[in-house]
Amino acid sequence: MKYYENLAEMYVGSDISPDFYGWVYPKSDHVDVGTGTLRHKPDIEKLQLATRLRVGEKIQGGKIIRVEAHPMPQHPRPRRVVERVALVGDAAGYVMKGSGEGIYFEAKSGRMCAEAIVEGSENGRRMVNERDLRRYLEKWDTKYGPTFKKMDMVDKVFYRSNMGKEVVVELFRHEYAQKMILESYLYKTVAAVNPLERLKFAVSSIGSLVRANN
Repeated sequence: MKYYENLAEMYVGSDISPDFYGWVYPKSDHVDVGTGTLRHKPDIEKLQLATRLRVGEKIQGGKIIRVEAHPMPQHPRPRRVVERVALVGDAAGYVMKGSGEGIYFEAKSGRMCAEAIVEGSENGRRMVNERDLRRYLEKWDTKYGPTFKKMDMVDKVFYRSNMGKEVVVELFRHEYAQKMILESYLYKTVAAVNPLERLKFAVSSIGSLVRANN
């Protein structure tokens, strides 16, 4: 625990996760050794072991105190409102690709849906219908839909192979990439782009992909 008091680590590679990444970070009085993946449970056990082997001496002497797993639905469901039923949070598929973040989007979708119900029911004076609930979807898709689509594209380009993951590691040495990701993460939207910087970064990305492929 002492080693990780002020440190979090991220690991990539097909042995760790074929479609995401693994991590180690401090959590109260213990460390969380995690694996992000869409694979089934037998595969997760092997991936978790690989993560612990990578960490090696840093957690030597420690013991496993709890094992838990949760599904990571990373695609907004095609049918999120049917009649008077609305899906929000994980049930609606609001987990961001690339970062795996879902808590913010879960809470935000719940609030948006509740606001649509309050508005549609005229503060409880009438029963809501599907059209009322769809206002929540319209608001959600307008505000967060572009971010999810962009991260889905990033996932398809960079997270499907070890080559792509190596490119991600290389690109994150660029201050521009760090700034873009930080702003997008903090404000939950696609950050404003400087055209010249975007062009330079695109050239760097292509160069990184070529080098990794070679």
